[in-house]
Amino acid sequence: QVQLVESGGGLVQAGGSLRLSCSPSENNFTERVMGWYRQAPGKQRELVAAFTRGGSTSYADSVKGRFTISRDSAKNTVYLQMNSLSPEDTAVYYCYSMRYGTIQFGSWGQGTQVTVSS
Repeated sequence: QVQLVESGGGLVQAGGSLRLSCSPSENNFTERVMGWYRQAPGKQRELVAAFTRGGSTSYADSVKGRFTISRDSAKNTVYLQMNSLSPEDTAVYYCYSMRYGTIQFGSWGQGTQVTVSS
């Protein structure tokens, strides 16, 4: 039933780094991980980083220069490298997918908590 499995969140001090991972479940052959949203308490879920259909990457202005999204096709895994973290980055991070060959939303990951202390 779980379509996307994500990991890598945790507690880190300001200025530190974390790397999030997101992979389709073993038998999920229909979805492609496209990026991450995040949601802080009391805030709207926002798109943080994503792959475009043209093969480029896009980032929220607040994370440009600090976050990098990448894909390991052999492992069918997408990573979000987060550097120079600040307390404003504290949120639950959710990866998401689209169905292969479509622009149809696929699944959300279960969410991983990122907490940055000052």
